[in-house]
Amino acid sequence: EVALTSERFGVRRLPFARLGDRDVAFFERVLPGRVVTDPEELKPFNVDWLQSVRGCSQLMLKPQTTAEVSQILRYCYERNLAVNPQGGNTGLVGGSVPVFDEIILSTALMNRIISFDKVSGILVCQAGCILEKLNEYLEEQGFVMPLDLGAKGSCHVGGNVATNAGGLRLLRYGSLRGTVLGLEVVLADGSALDCLASLRKDNTGYDLKQLFIGSEGTLGVITAVSILCPQKPKAVNLAFLGCQSFAKVLETFTTCRAMLGEILSAYEFMDEKCMELVERHLKLSSPVTGSPFYVLIETSGSNSTHDEEKLNNFLEQTMASGLATDGTVATDDKKIKASRALWSLRERITEALTHDGYVYKYDISLPVGKLYDLVMDMRARLGRRAKNVVGYGHLGDGNLHLNITAESYSHSLLEAIEPFVYEWTARCDGSISAEHGLGFKKKQFIGYSKAKEAVLLMQRFKAMLDPKGILNPYKMLPSGS
Repeated sequence: EVALTSERFGVRRLPFARLGDRDVAFFERVLPGRVVTDPEELKPFNVDWLQSVRGCSQLMLKPQTTAEVSQILRYCYERNLAVNPQGGNTGLVGGSVPVFDEIILSTALMNRIISFDKVSGILVCQAGCILEKLNEYLEEQGFVMPLDLGAKGSCHVGGNVATNAGGLRLLRYGSLRGTVLGLEVVLADGSALDCLASLRKDNTGYDLKQLFIGSEGTLGVITAVSILCPQKPKAVNLAFLGCQSFAKVLETFTTCRAMLGEILSAYEFMDEKCMELVERHLKLSSPVTGSPFYVLIETSGSNSTHDEEKLNNFLEQTMASGLATDGTVATDDKKIKASRALWSLRERITEALTHDGYVYKYDISLPVGKLYDLVMDMRARLGRRAKNVVGYGHLGDGNLHLNITAESYSHSLLEAIEPFVYEWTARCDGSISAEHGLGFKKKQFIGYSKAKEAVLLMQRFKAMLDPKGILNPYKMLPSGS
């Protein structure tokens, strides 16, 4: 079996209470018909999306309201029962599944849209709303969600906020820290914190919501979100280019920003190994072939004639100057199918990698000029011990996804990768997690990106908000937290 249990990671269970029959009976009274105890039904919720880590929870709860979440947490707090909040379980660092027998608190049934203001573009919804469903709802109103991820068909907005998910639209609309206006959160002791503001500006006291954005369910359970949504662009264009070197990928980006300016909404890159895997495992075909690097550029604007003209001028310049050797364009209104096919080449790389064997995943922020050096250094370091070493990501944000595949999990291979990858990143003043978070797999390495004083302060916040440590234990902060 691929998934590794906590014992294989050398983690010990903390002295939380064990689940008993009277606990299950209490939850069945609070949530009639929404308590899952069947081991077979629980299996997929005990294993992460990558099939890399596995817990052994015996109970999953499915609340529908904030009041129910409060009741659950108040009881768990009194009984000292550990809780694992879970959204769509699409995380990539083992943060969304139990490590031992923690109770799974699923937001799957908290999927109600509370309100949407068409003038301000402010959406208020429950945490369990699926990202793609929210986007479909908003598109009917002439708006879009400010974030877009490959996992949009199953990830929950509460989980997106809890992990401060980045994704494909960050270049244009910024991070969730800027677009989330308010949150409703239930704390470890069951008390509900209503910071569900719908204001763009509010300078009254500390901005408490920021504590929970990116806290990975360790400080509180997000139950509702207020988020600022941009208007749906009237004109969306895509260009897919082949570049002969990473230096040309960078130069193309500089030219792109200069010539496309305010309409540039995404600049994604992938190497030829990524393309090979997507073609081999998912049977997708690329209209551009034979290049060591590929770039996907998206523009979003309000005037199709103006945008197409800008894009065509940019493409002419990149071809004439030899920055790109081949390229294709898809205009959304005419070629929606072609546009989706191009995005699939980029969005489904993660899926293709899972078909290639066991995946060691690294999500790193680096100065853009050094982004691909890490991939080449890792390839040279691992040689034939790795099946594939690939690099892709959000170049516009300086975010590299470094992925290493092997036939199966190997501790010696892991030791060759870590902590080398983190030391390399720290030397460049990068971040060891750009958007996936730390979860269970990366928590011990936080010191490569954060000063001791910062980690100590985080531990004090955790102790203050969750003194018994029942919320998503063993995650995000180093052991002993």
